Amino acid sequence: MVRPSEKVATGFYRGLTNGQCEFLPCHPGVDREFNCLFCYCPLVFLKCPGSYKTFEDKNGLTRKDCSGCTLPHDGYERSWKFIQLWLGKLQPWDGGPSRRDVPAGTEES
Repeated sequence: MVRPSEKVATGFYRGLTNGQCEFLPCHPGVDREFNCLFCYCPLVFLKCPGSYKTFEDKNGLTRKDCSGCTLPHDGYERSWKFIQLWLGKLQPWDGGPSRRDVPAGTEES
């Protein structure tokens, strides 16, 4: 059994692309191999730099529509670093709109 602290030569465990998913492609504009690891982004309830829209659900709650965001899907290394960075800045989302549309490759660090 490989322990998390050990190095693995192949890296096959990193990310995945589910080519059989009926929703693929769900985020047009991804430049690298598509990473489905964060199919549901862990930042959905947190402040983040992603380009998202807001909508009101059937219960009157404001929700994020992150379908326009490619940040957590753009290749494994880039996606993992992005998620780790923003999980380190845990701030609950205040229900407000996206601060900006984020062009590929220009996300905050």
